[in-house]
Parts: sequence; C-alpha cells; structure tokens
Amino acid sequence: MSHPTVDPIKAEVVARHLIATSEEMSATLMRTAFSPNIKERADCSTAIFDAQGQVVALAQRVPVHLGSMVGVVEALRERFTPADMQPGDMFAANDPYHGGGSHLPDITVIAPVFMGAEIVAYVANIAHHADVGGMVPGSEAAVCQTIFQEGIRIPLVRIVRAEGVNRDVLDLILLNSRTPEERRGDLQAQFAANHVGIQGVHSLFERYGAAETTAHIAAYLDFTERRFRAAIAQLPFGTYVDADAIDGDVEGSTVAIQLAMTVGDERLHFDFNGSGPELKTARNIPYRALLATIYTVAKSMLDPDVPANAGYYRTITVDIPPGTVVGPVPPAAVGARSLSCGVLGDVIAGCLSQAMPEKALARSGPHHLLILSGTDPRSQTYFVNYETVAGGMGARAHSDGMDAVRVHASGASNLPVEALEHAYPLRIERYALRDLSAGTGQYRGGMGVVRDYRILADDIEVSLSSERQNVPARGECGGMAGAPGEFVLNPDQPGERQLPSAVADVPLPRGSVLSIRTPAGGGYGPVEKRGAVISERPPG
Repeated sequence: MSHPTVDPIKAEVVARHLIATSEEMSATLMRTAFSPNIKERADCSTAIFDAQGQVVALAQRVPVHLGSMVGVVEALRERFTPADMQPGDMFAANDPYHGGGSHLPDITVIAPVFMGAEIVAYVANIAHHADVGGMVPGSEAAVCQTIFQEGIRIPLVRIVRAEGVNRDVLDLILLNSRTPEERRGDLQAQFAANHVGIQGVHSLFERYGAAETTAHIAAYLDFTERRFRAAIAQLPFGTYVDADAIDGDVEGSTVAIQLAMTVGDERLHFDFNGSGPELKTARNIPYRALLATIYTVAKSMLDPDVPANAGYYRTITVDIPPGTVVGPVPPAAVGARSLSCGVLGDVIAGCLSQAMPEKALARSGPHHLLILSGTDPRSQTYFVNYETVAGGMGARAHSDGMDAVRVHASGASNLPVEALEHAYPLRIERYALRDLSAGTGQYRGGMGVVRDYRILADDIEVSLSSERQNVPARGECGGMAGAPGEFVLNPDQPGERQLPSAVADVPLPRGSVLSIRTPAGGGYGPVEKRGAVISERPPG
C-alpha cells in the first residue's frame, strides 16, 4: 500500500511516540503492582494497537506475551461491537481458547481509545498473576490434566466502566485466588497502566488529527513489512526440516515437535504437521503462544532491529494440525506452555540455521519453574511465590552462548535475592552460574544457574515444572550437548533426593534446602578448534 501524502519522518515520530507510550505503560504497571512477580520480575507486557487491532507498539518485556496480544482486539470486537463500547471501558480476559492470553495466570486488560465517538486505537497490558485459583497454588503446573484444573477462566468481560470498576467481575476474580489482596493490587496497576496509555495516544491524535495519525501508523506498518520481506529475500528458497522433543505425560517419555519451514517469495511458511498428539498434561502449546514464539525467533535471527509490530507478522503463515501438542483443543491443559516454547524455539531456530548457517544457533536450556507456597510465620498470611530461573543459550556459529538468560520467547527476570527474602520466609544460600554445565565445542553453550532455597517456615509446599531434564540441549556441527536440568532436595546431605521434572504439592520441612539447577546450552563446532577461538580474542 502506498501513502503518497505521508511524511516518512513524521511516520517515525508517530511510531516513536507510541513506542515511548507503551514503555511508559510498562513502567507504570511495574511501579504500581503489588506482587514481586510483576514489580520485581517484570512478568508483564504492554502494547498499543490501531483501530483494526494490529499491534503498532510493544514494550520489550516478555515475548511470549505477544501471543496473548495478537488477535485480542479482534476477539474483543467479535464479542462487543464498537457501539457497545464507551469511553472509560476496559475489558479483561485470560482464557487461551476464548480470546484471552496463552495461559490462565496471564490476565489481559484492554481499553478502546476514543476521539469523540470514534475508536481510533486500543491499549492493552498483560500481567502474570501469581495465583488465579486451580488445583495447584500458582495456577501453573505441568501435572495439570485439563484447563479446568488450572484456575478461573475469564472470557472477555467488561471490568471497568467510566464510573469505576465493575465490582461483580472483580469480586469473582478475587474469590478464586488464594491471594486476593495481591490480585486486587495488581489489577489496579493494570488499570492505571491503561489510563497512561490512553493519555499518550490521545495526545498524539490531538496533535496530528485522526486521519493523518492513522495514515502514518499504516505507513509505518507497511515499512516494517517491506523491511522484513527484504530480510527473508536473503534466504535460499527451499524447505527446511527440524524436530525436537518435549517431555510426555509419563516421566521419561517424550513427544515430538516437528517443523517444515518453507522459504518462498519474501514469505515464510511454518508447517507443524508430524508433531505428536496433544498431551494429557499442561505442556501443550496454544495457538497464540505458538505464534509469539515464531514471530520472536524469526525476528531475532533474521532482523533483530525490525520494529516489533504487526507489519512483519504479515510475512509469516502457519499450518497447525489440531489435536497436536502445538495445536491443542479444549479442554487440554496449557499452563506450562512457556517451557515447551523453549524447545519449540529451538526447532524454529534449527530450521532458520539451515537456511542461514552463518548465524546458526545450537539448542538452548530453557528456564525452570518453581512455585513455593504456605504461611509466612512473620505475618501469619498465606503467600504464593511464583518464580522461574533462567537457563543457558545455545552457542552461535560465531560466538559462545550467553549464560543465565531467558531463551527465545521467555523474558521475565530472575527474582532478586533481596526482594525474595524480604517478601517470603525463604533464604537463598547459593546463587551462581552452574559450573561445567555448558556444552563444549569450538564455541561453548551458555551456562545454566544454580539457586538453592532454605525453607524458613513449617507448612511450605512446592510445585515444579521443567523441560530439558530428560532431553538435553544438543550441540551443532560437532558441539556437545549442554547439561540437563535438575531439581534436588537437600543436596550433599544424607537425605539428598532428586525430584521429578514435573511434580506438585511436595512438602518442604523447615530447614530443608531445595536446589534448582537449570539446563545449559549446547556447543557449536568441534572442541578441538576451541583453542584457536580463545587465542583470537582481544585482551580483556
């Protein structure tokens, strides 16, 4: 589409204003949130959409949340016509099968932006709530067998009106959480973030007018599409096939993720036919999480600096067989989808690595999940501590893998020790890179993390979920696999015990130690060439 009256400099100014507004929304959300998971780990995202529901600006936080954003405006407009919406309205959702996020703890709050009687844009944010009910504290465990066990399911409902919060909806959400006051505070932070977004978008449309601003937004999306098409055009035509496996329903079993990626005329097509059947546990990858991982990995490998908006999504098509681990249907559980997305990202990167070997990436070690819950003896209040601990990135064809990082579509931070110990009856006794975990090679993989928790209360339980404890991150082109992850109870003690890769409601007596050992990335190239790599590095 051409825009002969569009000024490219003004289009950039418009885009940068919206990006800055989305970042301001994110800062507001984190600074006003109640839970450590949002205010300290930044397990949240914010975005701005045009009137048609296309993502225009996305704050750089948690890539998998992108999947929760894609299509949310479309789902809102299917449920509520523009005539049904008024200034001041906000809508909430979390159900991956009904226009919400990609698992139930992620609650999306979306608001239309009006200029007069016309909707000119939408603002939205998503925040991972530490507990939204379900059979396991924290509302996320790989052992859940249906989505009904994972927490309250919220279709798109009006949660705020111009006159204030819809108390009926709010009370329903709070009643289903083990930590209702924390949920209340986090939801209020989400409402505040959208108010900031509405103000920022208003100021832009007031400055340039609705017609001119809309035209410049459209031109910016078109520019993004052209730029990404140019990146795809550098790839050799053809179909590239890759596969890997995630843990199955039984400890030690696996199920395949299979991908055939076709490079066509400035387009990429991802075909997941051949992937294994959907699981009876919560490692299934719902549609929006699948899209988010594809978009994120493709962008990071092909053109990391391309704007994170819907323009480049237009260059990608996907074929997803229903009833598979990458195409689950209700009521399949999906809570632990981000762990599976770590392996999915490796498969996508594997196909892209074949098409662009100079930027090849070995397999990576995804984060591990732990949810500690119980009564804090200092306050006699119930707490739920949701945490994920970073793994290690695979080596590149030209550099070592990064240590202690989120991989592919994951993005939240590790919880700082000081914040953890202030908020919960826990003490971190070891927090370090995991020695000797990296896959060796000409370029080594990234190291995982060791994090040991001392329990300082009497009724603490833990739920654990992971990937790459049974199927390690393999190396490429002669590189070795990274060390698999582990959960160890009371390490180096007479009662030392290794816990399963997925388990719920394990009691942890006062004084016990839980050790989280995350998987490392695979190496690249034969280790015999390692010495040459080290000698070529500049001093320091």
